[in-house]
Amino acid sequence: MELELTAQSAKEEFLNVFAEKVKRPGAEKLLAWIATTDFFTAPASTRYHCACYGGLVMHSVSVYRVLMEKHFNPETDSEESFAIAALLHDLCKAQYYKVSTRNVKNEETGAWEKKPYFSVEDRFPYGHGEKSVFLIERLMKLKIEEAMAIRWHMGGFDDAARGGSYAISQAFEAFPLAVKLHLADLESTYLYERGTSEVNK
Repeated sequence: MELELTAQSAKEEFLNVFAEKVKRPGAEKLLAWIATTDFFTAPASTRYHCACYGGLVMHSVSVYRVLMEKHFNPETDSEESFAIAALLHDLCKAQYYKVSTRNVKNEETGAWEKKPYFSVEDRFPYGHGEKSVFLIERLMKLKIEEAMAIRWHMGGFDDAARGGSYAISQAFEAFPLAVKLHLADLESTYLYERGTSEVNK
């Protein structure tokens, strides 16, 4: 399975979905702030999934697609909440990576080629999911289930969970969206986003 998205098509889909689904107060201000960051050009990781220009928005849209296709129940779920949780769960990665290039020798041609190189330069070390929640809520109020889903979308990879916190279990028990977002994030990352790292090519 391959991620059939480019940075440009992902940005367009992100903006379309956000405009169509997210109608609450503050949404326009939040989107305007996002546009001042590198969200639409940043990678999603340093070397694994979507470690490429525009990888962050590609990943966000991919998670949204999986969340809607696999986990949306029109009788119980909110399209707005699903859009917010999926599209904004990794907002913490805006202004998070330092992007540069390095020369790598092409073993087939013998020529030196410029390849992207990404490193972490976190100017606001506030955690992961909790940082996304904080950044969103400065401009747009989240529902509790949205905040919980975004906060705990990393599941067992979250630093607090790895440290032994039981809060994640309580969040998963109480808020189905938190479980669904984590599953969509996992599936998108490990299945659909294989081979999307420019660093490893």
